[in-house]
Amino acid sequence: MDVGVLTVPLGGEPLDDALAYLAGLGVGAVELGVGGFPGEAHVDRRRLLNDADARADLLATLDEHDLRVSALATHNNPLHPDEETAAEADTELREAIDLAAALGVDTVTCFSGLPAGGPNDEVPNWITAPWPTEHADAHDYQWEVATDYWGSLAEHAADAGVDVAIEMHPNMLVYEPHSLLRLREATNDRVGANFDPSHLYWQGIDVTEAIRLLGEHDAIHHVHAKDTRVYEANARTKGVLDTTDYTEEPDRSWLFRTVGYGHGEEHWKDVVSTLRMVGYDGALSIEHEDSLTSSREGLEKAVDVLGRAVFETQPGEAYWAE
Repeated sequence: MDVGVLTVPLGGEPLDDALAYLAGLGVGAVELGVGGFPGEAHVDRRRLLNDADARADLLATLDEHDLRVSALATHNNPLHPDEETAAEADTELREAIDLAAALGVDTVTCFSGLPAGGPNDEVPNWITAPWPTEHADAHDYQWEVATDYWGSLAEHAADAGVDVAIEMHPNMLVYEPHSLLRLREATNDRVGANFDPSHLYWQGIDVTEAIRLLGEHDAIHHVHAKDTRVYEANARTKGVLDTTDYTEEPDRSWLFRTVGYGHGEEHWKDVVSTLRMVGYDGALSIEHEDSLTSSREGLEKAVDVLGRAVFETQPGEAYWAE
């Protein structure tokens, strides 16, 4: 298991400079944005798809800094009711899978997407309760749309030999572990989780229990290291379904935080240990979205905490149990 970084916060820097900086911190892996919300500041997806020399140059640059790619990232909404928006997201995702295969990268991270509540609606609809009953009907419709789309997408991923790691994210159809397992069951084992605890904390989900649940199904394909702090002074009166702007920090019920600033080091060591128990040995890819600190400081503090939490070696024989 090693510490990785989603390089989006360093998108204003040349890739070589960003990689040199991360390697200097002791980072072992990078997650590269190739479209959608992460953008493609460091990777021109279509150029790399069509140019074997460009792919070789990218891999050589990574080798120079002793870094590997844990995943390619393209987070968007391929289930959007606007056909043009959905088609663009679908193209990004399928091309990301193809590029991952061409680069020898085994995972693409993404969102499940979110459909409208019916065939004539124009905007996505995040449904969180089954009543009034038209919401339950709308939710059934959404799952029909999602199963049809993801069945095809999962076959594409299987053909390419690439795992698709869905980040469980509110305002997406898949936002908690049971819906992730439902989509996996409806498609194939190439569909799994990009396990990001930050979106689970504020929903009241026990993160280590969620790891165990998904681990029982071998459904964790990638992990984001991002923390969240719930601020009870606000949550006690407004709950956690908070639409306050992220930059109005004093008024929010919760904030994304740098690793260690939402939950302490002991908790993150428990997260790492539970991931090892269920067989995950990939990267912990730091995603910096803490509005209370700069990107570099946030990344550095997260690397510091995780560097003490991750195991660098494989377990030896349990000689004491013989």
